[in-house]
Amino acid sequence: MSDREANSLGRMLALVLRHAPEKFNVEMDINGWVNSRELSENIAKQRRNYHWLRGWHFAAIASSDEKGRYQVEGDMLRATYGHSIELELDLPTDDIPEALYWPCEPEQVETIKELGITAGDRKHVHLSKSISNAMEAGHVRIDRPAILEIDTVRAIADGHVIYRAGTTVYLVDEMPGEYLYQIEDDDPMVLEIIAQWELEEEE
Repeated sequence: MSDREANSLGRMLALVLRHAPEKFNVEMDINGWVNSRELSENIAKQRRNYHWLRGWHFAAIASSDEKGRYQVEGDMLRATYGHSIELELDLPTDDIPEALYWPCEPEQVETIKELGITAGDRKHVHLSKSISNAMEAGHVRIDRPAILEIDTVRAIADGHVIYRAGTTVYLVDEMPGEYLYQIEDDDPMVLEIIAQWELEEEE
């Protein structure tokens, strides 16, 4: 399998497991699991250039994903986060860090601290394990994101359930503003990452 084919299959996997299992007529259970063999057979039927595809190709892609976006159990696999479809994710809720982080537009900080974070077009709010993870996640759509810190200890004590999804991603239904604090713009980690971006922009 070439890098190009692996990237293409990775995109297909994300589409099916997060948004549209019906695209390749795959049956998905309430927890987001699909059969990798069924998925590979249905893709091969629809796209003849993938006649060689087998279930273990998807398992290999999922298992090697550094962000932990996928979970594999035997012939079954699922996405751990990023869903736009309604599911009941039975993800672990233990070992949650004392603080998690979320990026936003700088001008939205005060509004979000007042109103809280909601999921938008996704089914869950996606929180990051570190400031750097949040900066990178936010930088996809925001030039210089502001970072909010979530006091997870208080939030969990007050009944908010936080799930461990990928290796650096955590999910929650919503996060009220009372648990949010802004990371200052002169925080050493923020300054270091911005300096790195500026170097990359100059290249």
